[in-house]
Order: sequence, then C-alpha cells, then structure tokens
Amino acid sequence: MNTPALPATELDLAIEGMSCASCVRRVEKALAAVPGVSDASVNLATERARVAWQGGVADPLLAAVAKAGYAAHVIEDPSRQAAQLNAHREAEARRLQRRFWLALVLALPVFLLEMGGHLFAPVHGWIDAHLGMRQSWLVQALLTTVLLAGPGRDFFLLGLPALWRRAPDMNSLVALGAGSAWGYSLVATFLPDALPAGTGAVYFEAAAVIVTLILLGRMLEARAKGRTGAAIARLAALQPRTARVTRAGATVDLPIAEVRVGDQVMVRPGEKIPVDGEVIDGGSYVDESMITGEPVPVEKARGAGVTGGTLNTTGALTLRVTHTGTDTALARIAQLVEQAQGARLPIQALVDRVTYYFVPAILCAALLTFAAWLAWGPAPSLPLALVHAVAVLIVACPCAMGLATPMSIMVGTGRAAELGVLFRQGTALQTLRDVDVVAFDKTGTLTVGKPSLTDMQLAPGLARDDVLAWTAGVQSASEHPIAVAILAAARDARLDIPPVRDFEALTGAGVRGTVGERQILLGSAALMRQAGVDIAVFGDLADAWASAGKTPIHVAIDGRAAALMAVADPIKPGAAGAIAALHAAGVRTAMITGDDRRTAQAVARELGIDDVYAETLPADKQRLIAQLQATGRDQAHGRNQRVAFVGDGINDAPALAAADVGIAIGTGTDVALDAADVVLMSGDPQGVPRAIGVSHATLVNIRQNLFWAFAYNVALIPLAAGVLQPLGGPALSPIFAAAAMALSSVFVVGNALRLKRYGAGRKAS
Repeated sequence: MNTPALPATELDLAIEGMSCASCVRRVEKALAAVPGVSDASVNLATERARVAWQGGVADPLLAAVAKAGYAAHVIEDPSRQAAQLNAHREAEARRLQRRFWLALVLALPVFLLEMGGHLFAPVHGWIDAHLGMRQSWLVQALLTTVLLAGPGRDFFLLGLPALWRRAPDMNSLVALGAGSAWGYSLVATFLPDALPAGTGAVYFEAAAVIVTLILLGRMLEARAKGRTGAAIARLAALQPRTARVTRAGATVDLPIAEVRVGDQVMVRPGEKIPVDGEVIDGGSYVDESMITGEPVPVEKARGAGVTGGTLNTTGALTLRVTHTGTDTALARIAQLVEQAQGARLPIQALVDRVTYYFVPAILCAALLTFAAWLAWGPAPSLPLALVHAVAVLIVACPCAMGLATPMSIMVGTGRAAELGVLFRQGTALQTLRDVDVVAFDKTGTLTVGKPSLTDMQLAPGLARDDVLAWTAGVQSASEHPIAVAILAAARDARLDIPPVRDFEALTGAGVRGTVGERQILLGSAALMRQAGVDIAVFGDLADAWASAGKTPIHVAIDGRAAALMAVADPIKPGAAGAIAALHAAGVRTAMITGDDRRTAQAVARELGIDDVYAETLPADKQRLIAQLQATGRDQAHGRNQRVAFVGDGINDAPALAAADVGIAIGTGTDVALDAADVVLMSGDPQGVPRAIGVSHATLVNIRQNLFWAFAYNVALIPLAAGVLQPLGGPALSPIFAAAAMALSSVFVVGNALRLKRYGAGRKAS
C-alpha cells in the first residue's frame, strides 16, 4: 500500500555562519539532498533559506545544515525574525568593531617593527640599537600570535574545519594565507636551521595586517548591511503600539495585540491610525505616503477604508476594526518586502555555481604559484613562493561575489517599497526590465473606476444649480451608476436635494418622477423623441460627447428640453504621464478592456495608447496576452515578446497570471493582488514606469557589482601570483591583496546602497 505524499510547504530557515557565495551553494546542496525537499534557495544577504519541504518536523533539515558546517533554526514569526536579524547585525557590527580595533593595536607595532625602516630609514637604526633583529622578531611573534588567537580566531575556527570537510570557504582562504605566513615566520624565528640557507625571513606583519584589513572590511560591510533592512524596520515602526478602544461604554487605551476585529477605535487629529478599519463616524484627510509613496493626503469619510500606520491629519475619526495582526495591510506589505528581498534572481544561480568551484580553483592556483616560484624563482625562492601563494589566497576571496546580487535586491526592493511599489515575486525584478509591451485594463486602472458628471449644457433661461438639484432629486430613488454620479455632483455642490414622487424607472431608457410641481424626465435621445421632446436646441453636442467616450443624458422638465449632461469614468491624473514615460523608455502600450469599443478608443486616443482591444471577456484577456507574447520584434532574437499586464479587478486575475509580469493596482481586489507579481500600493498608473525604472536600476547595479567582484578579483590573481614580476612588472604583496579583497566587498555593499537614492528627486504626481 502506497502512502500518499505530504503536500509541500514553504519553510523559512535562518542560517548562521555563512561568509561567502560558496557557503550559499553548500547549504543549498545540503538541504536539497534531504529526502522530501523539492527546492531550496539560500540568500547570503538576508542569511535565510527557503525550502519547499514535504516532511513534518524540520529536524532533518537542521541536521543537514549542521553537517555542512553551519547553524540553522526555523523562523516562526517573520516580523520578529526581521527584528532579530537587525539586532544580530547591529551586535555583529559592534563585535567586529571591537575585534578590529584590538587587531589594529596589535598589528601596528608589528608593522612598524618590520616595515618602519622602509618607510623612515632612522627607524631601522633605532630598532637595531635598542632591540636587535632577534628581539624584534620575538616581539612580532608574540603580538601576531595574540592577534590570530584573539581577534582573528574565527577565521581558523571556521575555515580549517571547512577545509577538513573538503568544503573550503573564504575563512579557509584567510586561515591558510595568514596561517602560512605566521607558521613560516615562527620556523624562521625559533628553528632557523630547518630552513634552506638564505631563506630565514619573517612575515609576521603580513599575517597581522591581512587579518586586520579583512576585519576592517567585514566591519564596514556589517555596518552597511545593517542599513539594507531599513525598509522593513521603517514599516514595522509605522505600527502604533496602542489603540484607543471603546469597550462597554468606556474608552480605554489597549495594546495593539488586544484589539479585536469589530472593535471601535477613536483616532484624534495628528495621530497614527493603529489598525486597518472602516470609518463609521467623522471625516478627515489621511496621509498615506508611507504606504503608497504619494504625498497628497486622501479624504476619508463615513464608509471609507483606512490602513494602520497611516497618519490622520485634520479631523477626528471613529473606526470599526476590520483587520488585525498579520492580516493588516502593513503586515502583508512587510511580508511581501521581506519575501522579495530574500528572492534569488536567475542571474544569481549562475554566480553561485561559479563561486562554488571558485574557492577550490583558488587553492589550486595558490599551490601552482607556490610550486612555480619554488622551482623557477630566484634564490632564495622559498620566501618568494610563500609570499605569492599567500597573496593569491587572499586576493581571490569570493565574499564580494556572494553579496553582489542579494545586496542589490535587498536595497532595490526596499527602495521600491518606499516608492509604493511592492515586488511580490523577486524574479519580476529581472523580468520587468526586459518588458516590450505593457497592457492596461481600463476601468479602475487608467480611469478612476466610478462614473462622474463631467459636462452639463443648459437650455436658455435655466440655472445650473436648480436643474442639478431637481435632477438629483429624481435620481435619489435609483441605484444606477449614472444616478450615483449625478447625486455625487449635487452633494459636492452642497445643494439641497428635494424628494421625488411618482418615481418610475424606464428599463434601458431612463427615469421619470415629480419633484415639487415639476415633471422631470431623464434618459436617452430615443426616450426624448418617444416622449415628444424637441432636443434640437443641443445640436450635435450629444454625438460629440459620445465620440469622446462619454454617456450623454437628456433632461426634460415639464415636457421641454432643459439640459444635456455627460457622465464618464474620468481618466486618472497620472495616466497620460505614465503612458508617455513608457513610450520614452521604448515600451509599447496596449489597452485590453471589456468596455465598449467607442469608449475604449476615446480613452486610448486621449492617452496615446498604441493598441486597443475592447469588449473582451476575462478569457479573451488571457488569450490576448498570449497573442501579444507570441508576436513582436523579439521573435527574430529567439524569444517571445515580453508582456506586462496591469489590472485591478477579479476579471483581471487570469491575465495577470498569464503575463510575463502581472502588475496589480493596490486599491483593487485581493484576488488581483494575489495573482500579481508586482503591486502598486497607490492607484497611480505612474507606478508602472516607476517599477520598470527600479527594475532597470537594480539590474544595472547588479551588473556593476558582479563586474567589480568577479573581474576585479580574477584580474588581480595574476598580479598576486607575480606573473609580471619576471618581466619587470609589479607584484601584489599579501598586505595589499588583503586590502584589495576587503575593498571589493565594501565597494559592492556601498554600490548597492546607492539604490536607496533612486527616484529621490521625483515629483509627486
């Protein structure tokens, strides 16, 4: 009897002890080898692993990681884990700072004793007169041994066991390099006769300075990495700690954890809104910039939804709580950012494969360098062979390569979140850069999503406010979207809306009713002709409005034409700018909508959209996405055209899932958000070119990092090996090799942090 397989679950593990990209590959291989694991992805920058696991308890996974030489534990609470990671990084940065300063204090006299005479000739004479060479070497031996056993001990405690497991990493290279220089120097100091004649020299300063410089690099790197979690930390800080709740007729301040769905919460002007809720009393303007990236406060009245963490600015609000804890929008956003920051792009898989074999290759290169100098180098060849081999070991440490991609992803997705763009899928960060076509839904995406009164032409002798109030009175008995638009216009004008009598809805044509002593008739031109109303006074205006995508409504009062109104779904203010920005970036645009063809074409003309597909069903949208992907200019280059789709409704979910990148408007439905790869937290279409811009900037940053980390390290290996020295060229000493290696990691982290300034000067739309 076959036992059914358990469903795969996503398990997040915190990994401790990783130092370079080769560690990432080893942890992934260890996890992938566990029965029941279908996929394992490890991120060096976030120090986390995500495992698709069909087992029950995670003990086999933790044991596999431990066997590979690292420590792991299951992440139970992602938000708490993020806080713990930040605290751990701060503590690690402080620990590295203490270790670096202690190493510097110990290394400085070693360096001055050995190299001081080269920098300032009288120092050599002073050392000879007061210490002598023998005493100088003993002092150097003592200080260097304390340094390696104290501040530098982690390199040996971690690196040598990894070497023993035949899984060398960056720590192994440092331990071998510094340890070789130290060991050779000890032999030269205490057992000089064991060395060939003429080879008795010490390199304590190389061992001491190598460890000190690498500690400096790690300290700077830890400080910078701590700043990459700022986006999640800021999101967590947005959540107030207490809420003013009405319970049993009394108002009390309660911790957020004790607030329940359905509670009534009071929010005064100037306070942060503590939870997600619906306004049941009061009105105000709420600053949602920390969530959406848009600086203009949004008006909130009875029935409006509000998000926890946003700022109430002007009026008092009473809310009914709708979501708490991990269900709040803020918690979901933080989770999305964290998932995106921990993602691994396709480009990273190649880097991890390369670096997995890179460390063993460097060990081989160092051995070859040592053997070549020993065999063919000028006498005394042994010290030269040692120096060049150590330099090769140190300069090629692949720490920078392991950080190149995840650091850029962390900073880029964090900055995108601050701009109101959430990458739910990390792979979208790479795919979005190469999008050829962006297809938009119309209603709720390019337009506001609800009709409003846009135009009104009156017959001679009538006042606008009077006609609007009487018309709204009749429409107050209707629930049609046109009626809602006319009522909203009357309320915005602060008009008194009179009651209606004898209301009648004329299906597909209009409505009629009595307001005061006036008989009001609203509807189409056909309804007016049927009622014998002469509408010639308005000429061809109705046709002109219809051609512009608006719905004309005729109004007759007591049998005479009184007004012509137009209702339309207005285009969002940022839509035209978004389309123009996409065209400027060389991206073609399309509209796929279920609306009628004439309205869709009118909107497309106004915005400058290239292609229009109107009157489409949800299944048609999915088919059209596939059609767009299969055609276009990239077919000649061996790939289909890449298509992004932007939508907000349930009917958009199939198209969002079918597109290469699905982009959901954050003000839309949960189904659309769950189907999308990217979420725009505000309803502004300008978020689309902004998301593409972040994607492009992040990928450029990754390429810069990889070039610096890989090409730079590889280019310095021949210099460290002394290939050019027999030809009269320069060579790289172990000290400068250590400085160069540390600099490469610091450069990669610093370059990634430049993404934090992306879009800093953009204007609010």
